[in-house]
Amino acid sequence: MPVQSKSIAEEQISFDEQARRIEQWWKTSRQANIKRPYTAETVAALRGSQLDLVPCVSTQASLKLWGLLHEHRRKRTAELTFGATDPVAVSQMAKYMRTVYVSGGLSGFSENNYPGMDHADYPWDTVPKVVDKLFRSEVWHDQRQHQYRMQYPLQDRASLENWDYLMPIIADGDMGFGSLTATLKSTKALAESGAAGIHIDDLAIGLKKFTIGQGRTVVPTSEYIDRVTAVRLQLDVMGAETLLFSRCDTDHADFITSVIDPRDHEYVLGATIPVKPLQAALHEAVCSDQSASKARTQWIASAGLMTFDEAVESHLKSHSQPSSWESEFNKYKAQVGYGSSLPQRRLAAESVAGIDIAFDWDLPRSHNGQYMFRPAVKTIVERSLAVAPISDISWTRMDTPNYHDIKAYHETMLSHLPDRLFAFAWGAEYAFPESAGWTPERVKSASATMARDFGVVWQIQPMYMIQGVNMEIEKSAEMWTNEGIGGYYKKIQTPAISRKPWRVDGYEKMSWCGGYLSDAFFAAIAGEKISRNRTWALSA
Repeated sequence: MPVQSKSIAEEQISFDEQARRIEQWWKTSRQANIKRPYTAETVAALRGSQLDLVPCVSTQASLKLWGLLHEHRRKRTAELTFGATDPVAVSQMAKYMRTVYVSGGLSGFSENNYPGMDHADYPWDTVPKVVDKLFRSEVWHDQRQHQYRMQYPLQDRASLENWDYLMPIIADGDMGFGSLTATLKSTKALAESGAAGIHIDDLAIGLKKFTIGQGRTVVPTSEYIDRVTAVRLQLDVMGAETLLFSRCDTDHADFITSVIDPRDHEYVLGATIPVKPLQAALHEAVCSDQSASKARTQWIASAGLMTFDEAVESHLKSHSQPSSWESEFNKYKAQVGYGSSLPQRRLAAESVAGIDIAFDWDLPRSHNGQYMFRPAVKTIVERSLAVAPISDISWTRMDTPNYHDIKAYHETMLSHLPDRLFAFAWGAEYAFPESAGWTPERVKSASATMARDFGVVWQIQPMYMIQGVNMEIEKSAEMWTNEGIGGYYKKIQTPAISRKPWRVDGYEKMSWCGGYLSDAFFAAIAGEKISRNRTWALSA
């Protein structure tokens, strides 16, 4: 069997050199702030022996994105963009926007053979395929525009279109689509497809329920950290500069899959009144043809659901003197803190109250075994801080954003990490009520305020391509049906081809559809110069 001719000594020298180059890379301004739990030697061992021969295609776009977001941070401004999956749409976004977002939910609607609501139940390679399609379209638009411009002498190019089509793409990595090896593979696919940024969240695989008012489930903090670390490790193995967005979806979460991590115990709900298990109550309701939803509501009302800290506070209020319960509760709080487990909290409560506080977090568990969970801004901050050292940008998902919560989250994060970059997504159907802190003036300036005061440098509307585009297509379909070619000629075709200074991009526009590029290839194959003006440009 053939073997490599390199000696063992040469192999070791090559390995040591690769580890040295990784360490040098980690000292660059782009990488220096990342705190990795593994060594350069570990990464070098996980790489192929000839990685330098196949550099990651997304690296240049990633560095571009890094510079762009830091420019916004310095100016206290923000990059605003849409979620998109269509190359034609992206070519038009380039005239106003500098980045593109590929939403998993939008991809599931438009790129999936079995579309539906965002349950992250589409194939794991759906988003990488969309990224690949958009990235290749960007490269093609840049190519055909460049060729068109090079037909003209230098002095004439100032009047020609010169859009930056090479917009960095930020891709939705959802929750990693499986075990950590699946997360590694999906990260690799995204980076190889051209993603300049990837976000990973803390939702539970297979339990993403965004269609009903109850059911959002997160994983333990430790599992979330492992996911984020897995993405970073894969990027390091690839030598990719791809930005890592750590998104925390804990806001409005109802459940957590496990209580294995003591850092989550403070927020797990338990029954404080002796009742039958929730699942038994639901089973009885279903067997008697009653509403399971109603039975659940009744059970929650009867169980005295609360966190353990709330149970302690409630007990002290009921059994202590009015003048002393607060000091006793403060004594309890002084003994517990971030990361205190339930057993530790029980001991602290018993030392203050003198009894074992009634609290059972197993009684409310769901059909799938999840524990009931109460999120808070404090929870989200803690999780965000836990993964900040290994990631580049923090992102809290708030589908129903409360201004006071947004303010509290970002101000607390900035008190710990003054230079942190943040991302944020604006939901598609939120009413921005004043009860949530949204005055008309605050809504109007929300994007600018988020950038100026909170460092939110990247803001997206992920569902415009469904909400906005559908609305425009419906209007056009109604017009065409009612008015026919006469209406189309007057309202679409004529404005499109007569718009100044340039016509709207479309098939009739040779520079946009690649007609000139095709002609140039035919001419080059025939041995002709691509442009008779090229020598003028070179001599100018």
